[in-house]
Amino acid sequence: MSLERFLNKAVSSWMSAEGPEADIVLSSRIRLARNLRNYKFPTLFENEEAREIASRLAEMVHSGYLQAYEGVEYLPIEQLKQLEKKVLVEKHLISPRLAGDSPHGAVILSEKEDLSIMINEEDHIRIQCLFSGLQIKEALDKANVVDDILEEQFDYAFDEKLGYLTSCPTNVGTGLRASVMVHLPALVLTRQMSRIVPAINQLGLVVRGIYGEGTEALGNIFQISNQITLGKSEEDIVDDLVSIVQQIITQERAARKALLKTSNIQLEDRVFRSYGILANSRVIETKEASERLSDVRLGIDLGYIKHLSRNILNELMILTQPGFLQQYEGGPLRPIERDMKRASFIRERLKMEEKDS
Repeated sequence: MSLERFLNKAVSSWMSAEGPEADIVLSSRIRLARNLRNYKFPTLFENEEAREIASRLAEMVHSGYLQAYEGVEYLPIEQLKQLEKKVLVEKHLISPRLAGDSPHGAVILSEKEDLSIMINEEDHIRIQCLFSGLQIKEALDKANVVDDILEEQFDYAFDEKLGYLTSCPTNVGTGLRASVMVHLPALVLTRQMSRIVPAINQLGLVVRGIYGEGTEALGNIFQISNQITLGKSEEDIVDDLVSIVQQIITQERAARKALLKTSNIQLEDRVFRSYGILANSRVIETKEASERLSDVRLGIDLGYIKHLSRNILNELMILTQPGFLQQYEGGPLRPIERDMKRASFIRERLKMEEKDS
């Protein structure tokens, strides 16, 4: 498989870097947690119940209820290879939990991969919509349309006082998790993140790494999401998140301007050193690649580098993860082999960009 063909197949629509505020906001995600009435929740249900729930969702797809979404496909997790599951996790289309030991787990994916419905994860159904840039309200609108379609077919577990009932008490109410993935290199370089994160937490939001809870903020990329789902409407939750993210965008841009004013030559040197390493390395680990890609993306946004597109960070942060590299190679690789392949992949991708400029 050629690299071009692999990229065409591998890149999701949310990686396009074409959405609003795309210089800082990489993606917006809405996730709705739902459970079916008269079934035990996944933390307690038995295999027969899990199988029946999965079968009902599969039948819904095959009957064409989601035909408005191009190329919708039902994928049983147990039929996927380990590397295929790892790739879906790296693309944020399924959770590590679903890729692991969820009994009779499945995922419904749209061709553009902007819609993902996880089945038998922590809840019976988790509807996820991913958009590029700051489009969290648009993602909510799409998720609600899908939710309405499902609710016509299934009787949800719902309480008039509490709202939607979920396996985890923190999701009870709207069942909504709204999150935005942001690239904040200037706030990290100016050491402001240690002050900003506690302030965000006090406002009922949480800051996590690139793959959610318990993960590292690789490449200065952070996920900001709501913690409260009970006692607030979906619209209020999203409005609060957008308001905070807009403030963070303003602070990041201010930090970039300050760096340009006080440390311009040092910043330019950092950007081109990272570019040189990426363009010439023969071996590079995930963490270093992420840091160097973050520097190059900052250099693109600030105008130091003019021949590369913003998509470079969005794509390569995903395509150089261990699962993707091994999927591309068609089988498992030793760590050193992955680091060599990662370096080769980045070099080739940069050359492709240079040819097109």
